Amino acid sequence: MNKTDGKGISLLTCLSLVTATMVGTGVYTSLGFQLQDLRSGFSILCLWALGGLISLCGALSYAEVAARIPRSGGEYTYLSEIYHPSLGFMAACVSLIAGFAAPISLSAIAFGTYLHAALPFCPIRLSTVCAVALISLLHLGSLKTSSLLQNGMTGLKFLLVGLFIAAGIGSAFLHPHSLNLLLPQPGSLGELARPTSGIALLFVLYAYSGWNAVTYLAAEVRNPRRTVGLSLVIGTLAVTLFYVVLNGVFLTAAPENDLRGVLNVGSVAATHLIGPIGGRIMSGIIALGLLASISAMIWAGPRVTQRVGEDYPVLGMLAKTHDEIPVRAILLQLALVLGLIVFGTFETVLVFAQIPLLLCLMLGVIGLCVLRKRGTDFEMPGGETSFTCPLYPLPPIVFLICSGAGLLYSLVTKPWIALAGVMLMLIPLSLHRWISPKRLS
Repeated sequence: MNKTDGKGISLLTCLSLVTATMVGTGVYTSLGFQLQDLRSGFSILCLWALGGLISLCGALSYAEVAARIPRSGGEYTYLSEIYHPSLGFMAACVSLIAGFAAPISLSAIAFGTYLHAALPFCPIRLSTVCAVALISLLHLGSLKTSSLLQNGMTGLKFLLVGLFIAAGIGSAFLHPHSLNLLLPQPGSLGELARPTSGIALLFVLYAYSGWNAVTYLAAEVRNPRRTVGLSLVIGTLAVTLFYVVLNGVFLTAAPENDLRGVLNVGSVAATHLIGPIGGRIMSGIIALGLLASISAMIWAGPRVTQRVGEDYPVLGMLAKTHDEIPVRAILLQLALVLGLIVFGTFETVLVFAQIPLLLCLMLGVIGLCVLRKRGTDFEMPGGETSFTCPLYPLPPIVFLICSGAGLLYSLVTKPWIALAGVMLMLIPLSLHRWISPKRLS
C-alpha cells in the first residue's frame, strides 16, 4: 500500500539508504587493484566518473519503472509483472543470496579487517559476526527505529569521511604540485582504450552497486512514484561526486607505489596524510562507515523475501510481520550471511555474485523499454506526481551496452565461477513450476 498520508519512509531516509548501500567496501578497496593496470590518475578518475554515469543511467531507468510499479520487492516485482512470475522468483532468489547476503558478508568481513587494523585487540572473525547479528537484531524493532538507525549511522559515516576529505583537500592546496597527478598526461586517454581498463571498470561498477536499494521497500515510502526515483538519481549523483573526490585524495596523499596492490588504501593514504597514527584512525572511520552499509542492506533485503512469501503460499511463513517488520525474513537473511562468512572467502563470494546480479539489473532496465512499448500507464492517485526518465531511450541504451561489456568480460575471464552464478539463476527457474500458486490451487 502506498504511503500518501504523511507516514512511511521520507526522502531523506531514502537518500540515506541509497548512499549508505553504495558507499561500502568497493571504494575503500578498489584503487590499489586499479593501479596494477593503470598508471594515470586522470584515467582512474575518468573511470570513476564513467561508473557514475553508467549507474546514473540505470537509476534513471529504474526511477520510471518504480513510478509505474510502486511496490516493494525491486527486481522480483518488476520482472514478475513485466515478463513472467518465474523470472521474478528467480530474481528474488538472486537478490536474497547474491544481492544482499553476499554483499553483507563482504562488508562485514571488511569491517572486521578494518576494525582490527584500528584496534588490534578486536578479533576479525568475532567482530564480523557480532556486527551482523547486532544490526539485524536492531532492525527487528519498529520502522521508526530502523529509519533513525539508518539516518544516524549514515550521517556519522559521511561526517567522518568528510573530515578526511577536507584534510586531503587542505593538503593539496598546501602542496599544489601533487595535483599534477590528476591532470591529463601523454597516453592517459590511450590507457582508457586498453583491455586492462575493463578490469579496472569492473571494480568501479562493483563499488557503485546498490543504487537501486530503495526499490526493495518502495511501498513503505511516502509518495513512492516520485520519491523513489528522486532518491535513486540524487543519491547516485552524490555518490559519484564523493567517489571522484575521495579517490583524488587517495591518489594525491600517498605515492603510487605504496597504494598499488594494497587492499586498505584508505589506511595507507591517511598514514601519509596525517601521520603514523592516521592509518589507524582512518581504519576506524572506514569500519564505522561499513556499519552503515551493512545496516542499509540488512534493512532492504528482507523486503524482497517478504514479498515472495506474500505471493507464494508454500513460503507464506516468510511474509509474517510484527509491527510491519518482516522478522522471519530478517532471520533467514542473517543465517545466510553467517554461513557465507564462515564458509566463503572474500574473492569467491564477490565474483560469484556479480554475474546474476548484473543480468537481473539488465532485465530490469529492459523492462522500462517493454513498459513504454506496451504503453503501460498508471493512474496517479490523489494528485500524486510521477517520475519520467529524461532523454529516453539514451539512459537504458548506455546502461545496457556498458553492463553487457562487463558481463562478457566476466564470462571470458572467470568461466567456472560465472557458471556457478548462472546456475543460481537456473535452479529457481526450474523450481518455480512446482511451487507456483497456480499449480497448488
